[in-house]
Amino acid sequence: MRYGQLIILAVLLLGSVTMIVPLLWMVMTSFDWGARLNIPFPPRIWPEIPSLRTYELAFTNIPLLRYMFNSFVVSGGVILVSLISSLLSGYAISQLKFKGSNFVLVVSLCTMMIPFEMTMIPQYLMFGQLHLLDTYWSFFLPALNYAFGTFLAKTYFDKIPGSLREAARIDGASELTIFIRIFLPLCIPIIATLTILQFLSVWNDLLWPLLALKSPDNYTIQLGLAMFSYNKSMPLPSIIMAATTVSILPVVIIYMFLQRYIIDSIASSGMK
Repeated sequence: MRYGQLIILAVLLLGSVTMIVPLLWMVMTSFDWGARLNIPFPPRIWPEIPSLRTYELAFTNIPLLRYMFNSFVVSGGVILVSLISSLLSGYAISQLKFKGSNFVLVVSLCTMMIPFEMTMIPQYLMFGQLHLLDTYWSFFLPALNYAFGTFLAKTYFDKIPGSLREAARIDGASELTIFIRIFLPLCIPIIATLTILQFLSVWNDLLWPLLALKSPDNYTIQLGLAMFSYNKSMPLPSIIMAATTVSILPVVIIYMFLQRYIIDSIASSGMK
């Protein structure tokens, strides 16, 4: 093995350890009854007093199931809206080749250069005027503009031979039929990729839910945990770690099921 490969392997190994050790510490602390009042120092990997009571108290003191249900509703709606928007717009820009299609793509990509912190106040005021605050529509409607998804879908559709569309047009298929019956079945890898990216973004988001949601019954999981930690006068490290561990399980499970689609070759999948 060359020295260059050894260096790359060492850097990747260091990065993996940097990511795994804090996660492992969080999970082990969530089982540590001895850490219910104070975080142990120095940190220990194995619990001093292993117990499942921390999880029992987490579910007792925090409405985790309600918060997770809300997060699933928000994430599912945002993913559905953004997928429909990005796939249709990406297909139109890539395959229909209408006049000004490149300009539309460039304008769409320019919106990615504007930080959310610059648009959140106008967005908050706009949804306030529409009386959509404290509703999930304040999450679904912004998902219509998913510029990165449009760009990714357009790049993906560019790799699919245009002869497929031409053959279908000769057979008399409409544009919508071509998209649904020919192109959409070839989009499983890109759909899986966009689903994971959007799910991670929405599930872990705290800033916009903090602004848009007022009722505790509508809180997402991250906002609910943040409010619980803020309102508690006494810190409960192992209880919060248990709740946080529960909150990341859906992300891990979804990634495990969809990761094989992400690593598939997009070009070869299109050819198949």
